[in-house]
Amino acid sequence: MDVRSSTECAVDARNIGKTYGVGSGAVTALGDVSIAIEKGEFFTLLGPSGCGKTTLLRCIAGFETPTSGTIHLSGRDITHTPPNQRPVNTVFQSYALFPHLSVAQNVGFGLKMLGKPAKEVARAVDRVLALVKLEQFANRLPQQLSGGQQQRVALARALAPEPEVLLLDEPLSALDLKLRKEMQSELKRLQTETGITFVFVTHDQEEALTMSNRIGVMSAGALLQVGTPRDIYDRPVNRFVADFIGETNFLEGHVDGGQVRIGTGDRLGVSLDGQQGNVTLAIRPEQISLRPAEGGIPATILEANFLGTDTHYTLALKDGSHLVARVQSNSTLTFRVGDSVSVSIDVQAVHVLKS
Repeated sequence: MDVRSSTECAVDARNIGKTYGVGSGAVTALGDVSIAIEKGEFFTLLGPSGCGKTTLLRCIAGFETPTSGTIHLSGRDITHTPPNQRPVNTVFQSYALFPHLSVAQNVGFGLKMLGKPAKEVARAVDRVLALVKLEQFANRLPQQLSGGQQQRVALARALAPEPEVLLLDEPLSALDLKLRKEMQSELKRLQTETGITFVFVTHDQEEALTMSNRIGVMSAGALLQVGTPRDIYDRPVNRFVADFIGETNFLEGHVDGGQVRIGTGDRLGVSLDGQQGNVTLAIRPEQISLRPAEGGIPATILEANFLGTDTHYTLALKDGSHLVARVQSNSTLTFRVGDSVSVSIDVQAVHVLKS
């Protein structure tokens, strides 16, 4: 649940449910989702395929009508307002540019359909093409542009009417890795310069962490957690969020006398006063350090993968459980498969999960 005063929010979706079909064949895409997105925020809906994030986006856009709940934009109830009457624009995964129109004509198309005067359309086209750094391509056709340039044209077309909210449905997924990273920076720059509220849908955790002011993590039609990228990464509310965001080690432990003992019999030094019984601990790979076997938790190197700036070590503990440690490649200590090592865990960064 993430609800604030609707007048303070660009988007205030309350108790949104969406069901397709009826009776025994009914499928629930969203189940009682509430979310408040602030004005001028870059907000990302993150989750695996089929989690409901695009359905929620389409409800905000007006392409889907919620089965239950309400949607407000800046305090106005738009739950049943047609899409073309909402101050919202959408950028899709497919650029959907008109191949027979120039870049400038594509960008100005929506304004022309709204009946805006030709001079106003021309000024808006010049403004947004400068914003996306495509002024020199105004007279080219879409097929004369690269994939990244076509994506910028689609963004410019969506920004031209100056919407209150811009919805982006996995718009970078068709780009190669290098271009996708470049466009991530461009999107964040555009959002900052325009001040428009961006609601971005992706299944890519790195994209979400890189660009967002806040992230909403979804699974199976439910909103599991809303927070800043650091909140989500450092303090996940449950095992799903911890596992989905970045790489995470999970250790099962038992609390006895306020201290956690893991399966190897070693105590971690994590203090859990007032708790008893079994717990699950989430430990990020960068929170683990290695040194030659002496003290600490004994382990054996199973794999050593050099990844440029980091080396990832897969470790076997004596109870058979595995851990992954991420060590800076410029470290003076390097290990090989089969080496015996000592594992140290930053207990201040260990997160105890609810489930």
